[in-house]
Amino acid sequence: MAKVSINLATGSLQKEDIIVGIDLGTTNSLVAFINPEKHPQVINDAGKGVLVPSIINLNPKTGNTIVGNDAKEHLIEDPEHTIFSVKRLLGRSYKDIEHYQNFFSYKIVDDDSETLVKIKVEDKFYSPIELSAMILMELKTRAEHALKTPVNRAVITVPAYFNDSQRQATRDAGKLAGLDVLRIVNEPTAASLAYGIGLNPEEEKTIAVYDLGGGTFDISILRIQNGIFEVLSTNGDTFLGGDDFDRAIIEFWVKRSGLTDDELKQYKEIRQALRLKAEEAKKHLSENYAFEAEVQGVDCSIDRSTFETLIQPKVDQTILACKNALSDAGLTPSDINTIVMVGGSTRTPLVKQSVSNFFGKEVNDTLNPDEVVALGAAIQADILAGNRKDILLLDVTPLSLGVETMGGLMDVIIPRNSKVPTKAGRQYTTAIDGQVNMKISVFQGERDLIKDNRKLAEFDLKGIPAMPAGFPKVDINFLLNADGILTVQAIELRSGVKQEVEIKPTYGLTDQEVEKMLLDSVSHAKEDVAQRMIIEARTEGEQMLYTVDRFIKSNGQLLSEDERAKTLELSEDLRASLSNGSKDEILNKIDTLNEYTRPFAERVMDIAIATAMKGKAI
Repeated sequence: MAKVSINLATGSLQKEDIIVGIDLGTTNSLVAFINPEKHPQVINDAGKGVLVPSIINLNPKTGNTIVGNDAKEHLIEDPEHTIFSVKRLLGRSYKDIEHYQNFFSYKIVDDDSETLVKIKVEDKFYSPIELSAMILMELKTRAEHALKTPVNRAVITVPAYFNDSQRQATRDAGKLAGLDVLRIVNEPTAASLAYGIGLNPEEEKTIAVYDLGGGTFDISILRIQNGIFEVLSTNGDTFLGGDDFDRAIIEFWVKRSGLTDDELKQYKEIRQALRLKAEEAKKHLSENYAFEAEVQGVDCSIDRSTFETLIQPKVDQTILACKNALSDAGLTPSDINTIVMVGGSTRTPLVKQSVSNFFGKEVNDTLNPDEVVALGAAIQADILAGNRKDILLLDVTPLSLGVETMGGLMDVIIPRNSKVPTKAGRQYTTAIDGQVNMKISVFQGERDLIKDNRKLAEFDLKGIPAMPAGFPKVDINFLLNADGILTVQAIELRSGVKQEVEIKPTYGLTDQEVEKMLLDSVSHAKEDVAQRMIIEARTEGEQMLYTVDRFIKSNGQLLSEDERAKTLELSEDLRASLSNGSKDEILNKIDTLNEYTRPFAERVMDIAIATAMKGKAI
């Protein structure tokens, strides 16, 4: 492994290293860098195009993984093995996405819990982190091929509304792809930087970033002061985008041609051909007033005014979101100094005109809207590399800070390279019934297992009221001040029980030791993640067995002899695999037990509700 120089004062790298900016998108992803002329530039590797579709085809028989342009072709012919929109699942639990289940053509394992989602392809289980890492790996490979140099470090962008868990998942995906993620940057912040907004520390502005992509829409209101970007409000719709414009055109053509739903289902080539033609029509109508074509006997002509009538309701939805975002920020359209346009769908004239009319001023759209976020990420990377002397680099944390969770895993609360002072927190709960104490162990480092990190402190939160597992709510907050003093505070919300400790995290570490910890984290990323996943699978298996055991004890009399026997058999099967089974083997057995017990768990719930309601008027 090549040795790199890290500037400990800023947590950044010395200049000779290329740091890329990555826009990891729901529909498309791309990568940019600062070229020798000191300008941000997107990478187009070997003429494959700048945009890499965020699509992965997994062939369980051959074990081959296809990412990007070639995977897109498998969306129609092999939907069960072709994963799209994985960004929607990053850092999300089953509960978060239960209403959107029908949107995905692949199997998302549903255990109706707060556990993070997993995707099942045949008998293998994938986390959104692993799948996002495959997209990032493709971007890394393309960048290395185009730039003829290793690319090991990156700035990755995320939506402004991403929570702590989603941001950490994005960092983990980068690490798994072999990238040291120097900073996670908000997409609207990156777009602003690309337009040069916020580069001058004297500048004070309030801006709106209107981002209409293929499948998602976001509006963010930002205040920029002293080079600091503050998100005042965000709004939008995670299921609204350019794909809806294509769908509106297809429905128009289908209705006009008299094609039935059955015919469309029967001839999936027609459906796919119409989808591609609708996308072509939409792009053509941004520059022209009419589009003429035919697909397998279907008239595919449309003019701009018809197209605008079709999409008007969707555009109106985005304007309503802009109104709501302004209202949340306590501002009016006249308070906005600049409107930045992001996302390929903002090329549509009706979109530009509607946004301009709403805010009462011209929009900023001189840069390519597909590229603007990646270009801004490259500028942020250049700032972190210390190449822009005019920009103040705020002090940052050199190593991540977190706590130990079940199975000896490190749960990061303040990621490395966070600006200081900073504050972050997570909520935890108990694993067993009646637990009254919780041991809180604080660690510093970049590895997934706490045994590879540095222990800073340990204390007990005592006096938690005895409740069933999962009921107590314990907030653990980290406050890191400008002097590098870390205060860790734990509070049980239902009872108000509280405990805190003060630590100096970097005390006693040399620059060489910090550098070694950073390098180790990237070189061991694959094995770390593999270990984390098997530990998480075992923990999930143990929790499942605990829950089933409690259920049988409480409700055994409501089950038939066969149901009880089969449940115990599947439980033993799962228990046997916990000690030496693979991650996929354990998860398959959890899935089998979950699927088998779900119907009678629901039956028992219905009986309990009926009993509770007996004799009560509703």
